[in-house]
Amino acid sequence: MPLAATGDLVTAAAGARTAVAAFNIITLEHVEAVIAGAESVAAPVVLQVSENAVKFRYGRLLPLARAAAAAAAAASVPVALHLDHVQSDDLLREASAAGFSSVMYDAARLPYEENLAATRAAADWAHAQGLWIEAELGAVGGKNGEPPLDAHAPGARTDPAEARAFVADSGVDALAVAIGSSHAMTTRTAALDHDRLKRLAAALGVPLVLHGSSGVPDDELAAAVAGGIAKVNVGTALNIAMTGAIREFLAAHPEAVDSRTYLSVGREAMAGTVARLIRVLNA
Repeated sequence: MPLAATGDLVTAAAGARTAVAAFNIITLEHVEAVIAGAESVAAPVVLQVSENAVKFRYGRLLPLARAAAAAAAAASVPVALHLDHVQSDDLLREASAAGFSSVMYDAARLPYEENLAATRAAADWAHAQGLWIEAELGAVGGKNGEPPLDAHAPGARTDPAEARAFVADSGVDALAVAIGSSHAMTTRTAALDHDRLKRLAAALGVPLVLHGSSGVPDDELAAAVAGGIAKVNVGTALNIAMTGAIREFLAAHPEAVDSRTYLSVGREAMAGTVARLIRVLNA
């Protein structure tokens, strides 16, 4: 079916008090696994390409984007393309022509006023292109090879009053909030600040997004969705599933050299992770 629009999927999820799952893709196996997992539970899904993934692919956005779009066209569920954690204005401006309906513009590393100004400019440009735009306020951490953030550090979490002003002044369509998760976690031990989430949901009139969700246990994810999270980003969990399955296969089959034998095992493991997490979000 034709590519879905991320904004439509998130808006529908928010209205139903569920969340749409958004998975970061790196290889074609990621793309196929995410779609297969979503199809197995008959749920819409978002394929996300991060700026780091583009760097890994020799700085070229189109090969992975075109492959994702082709796979989405053959899917039996709605699939959207989202450009994730974009810091480069040049990359931002490739989004629309590459088939993306949405972008997460990441200026959260900057001081508040600079973050606001950069995000406002990005939002103005994105809206002129018909793109839905997400931003981040607070410190989720763990990006770009950094160690996972101390999510309990003073000032790390999103302030509801500041977030309300940021959304109004920037014009963004959704906000990723820092409530205790961190990118790149390999253990599911994050404890979310549900009281803060409740206050953020009450203060803001846009959908809320949870980043760093791979480190969040199932019960915490379910509670976050009940508390107002409408889009849940997952990346590391797929890589854990893929890498673990491949390691196990190669340990049992040291003679294997055909990459299809172990990539198929990794792809199947990722698809299982996708299906399980989507069930959690829609429970």
